[in-house]
Amino acid sequence: MLRLPLPRRFSRILVAFPVAVFLTWSMSAQTAPAPAPPSDLDAYVATAMTTFEVPGLSLAIVKDGKIVLAKGYGIRKLGDSTPVDEHTLFGIGSNTKAFTTAALATLVDAGKLSWDDPAYQRLPGFVMYDPYVSHEMTVRDLVSHRGGMSMGEGDLLFWPQSTYTRDEIVYRLRFMKPAYSFRSHFAYDNLLYLTAGQVIPAVTGTSWDEYIRQNIFLPLGMADSNTSVTAFKPGVNYASPHSRVDGKLQVIPLETLDNVGPAAAINSSAVDMAKWLQLQLNHGKFTDRDGRLFSERQSREMWAPQTLLPVRNLAPSLASLKTNFSAYSLGWFLRDYHGKKVISHTGGVAGFVSRVIMIPDENLGAVVLTNAEAGEAYDSILYHILDPYLGLPLTNWTATLRQLKDEDEKDAAETMKKAEISRAADSKASLPLDKYAGVYKDAWYGPITIRMENGGLVISFDHTPGMIGDLQPWQHDTFKAHWRRRTIEDAFITFSLKPDDSIESARMEAVSPLADFSFDYQDLLLKPEEKKGSAH
Repeated sequence: MLRLPLPRRFSRILVAFPVAVFLTWSMSAQTAPAPAPPSDLDAYVATAMTTFEVPGLSLAIVKDGKIVLAKGYGIRKLGDSTPVDEHTLFGIGSNTKAFTTAALATLVDAGKLSWDDPAYQRLPGFVMYDPYVSHEMTVRDLVSHRGGMSMGEGDLLFWPQSTYTRDEIVYRLRFMKPAYSFRSHFAYDNLLYLTAGQVIPAVTGTSWDEYIRQNIFLPLGMADSNTSVTAFKPGVNYASPHSRVDGKLQVIPLETLDNVGPAAAINSSAVDMAKWLQLQLNHGKFTDRDGRLFSERQSREMWAPQTLLPVRNLAPSLASLKTNFSAYSLGWFLRDYHGKKVISHTGGVAGFVSRVIMIPDENLGAVVLTNAEAGEAYDSILYHILDPYLGLPLTNWTATLRQLKDEDEKDAAETMKKAEISRAADSKASLPLDKYAGVYKDAWYGPITIRMENGGLVISFDHTPGMIGDLQPWQHDTFKAHWRRRTIEDAFITFSLKPDDSIESARMEAVSPLADFSFDYQDLLLKPEEKKGSAH
């Protein structure tokens, strides 16, 4: 999900524990013509886009094996009137994960791999923190979010854009202490999906990117899609990412996610994603010709529950989304919605969020791609599409989700205001500022430098060029890292001292309760680098 930038409470639940924007589709083809989408869909989309400040989006609906709609709305970029169409490319974020599991499924079909192969046997040098986990972790475990890591642990290795390579990130797994016992707990992670993707070149000699292109994009005719924003050259039909920066929606730079490609790097269009939905709903069989991309057996395997998720209580206004079960399969979330099994996933990268949903019992699938970080927009649109197909009464999902968003933002603002009021603003740091300067190291991230600049402290993450921030005094030995690049979530950093007033360590945490979990500050433990010539 790579990063899954859905900062509101409702959206974050949907990312890690999708609540109900999930469709179910039938196992057998229907002969009746595919029903048309809701007659008011265009007007509804326009309202949702205005309500949640989405410059452009593209959507597709597949029913009974046919593409009944693939259409663009709005503009590709604020300040530019070029419209979005059905071929406009958007970052699909963690919807990439299902492409990675499908690629692995083709290798299982070919007898080159088994889901239950130990990862270390397929990926030489693979090591986790716990030797037992290193030995027992299977390919299936890599793609089931049950490896024992905390949610988003290690995401700072690639997010914001870092200099680490895929192999270097996989190597650093060995330094990440588990948060849970192996296979005992669901915690959404990106690094193990990256690791699963690296199994592909280890087995085939072909990079993940090229394998996806040759074995999924080309056979399906996904002519628009690619695996890197480096393909976004002048003249290419792509949407620009947008984010709220200091309260205002703005165009932001594209993030290169090549070093975490198998977890989040695909860019696609409504037309191409419709073809992907057709294949999924047809259990790996092509809809326009004989042949398969993966077997029906592997289709069932990828939709089978692997890791159970808790069934959570929802706000009263979301009572109709109550679910009876929740699980993660191989690249997909599983839920039920009004008695129908739903297969779904969200995706988010900087400036883009998306959702794919399918209802097998109805042979129905839909996708919404957006160029803003507003999960409420795609949720409201998808529910509006879903409910008529299921014969459910219409709900004004846009108004419902707008209200929840406002409540979450109000709660977060109050939390931050209380923290501001209650802090000991007049307190002083224990040491002169220059004593906090130096190189610190975290076991898995590596070096982080704090230096003096213009009389103040500046922090920088050595392998993340964009992470440079001013350390503003907060209280006592706690500072607030105010990043110069304002799309990065601010963080507190608190120093612990030894009895001799030297620095023992430093911990970090996000300032905002709405910060995306991929800003994984809380898993860092910064230790001062021992200065050359110091006594041992």
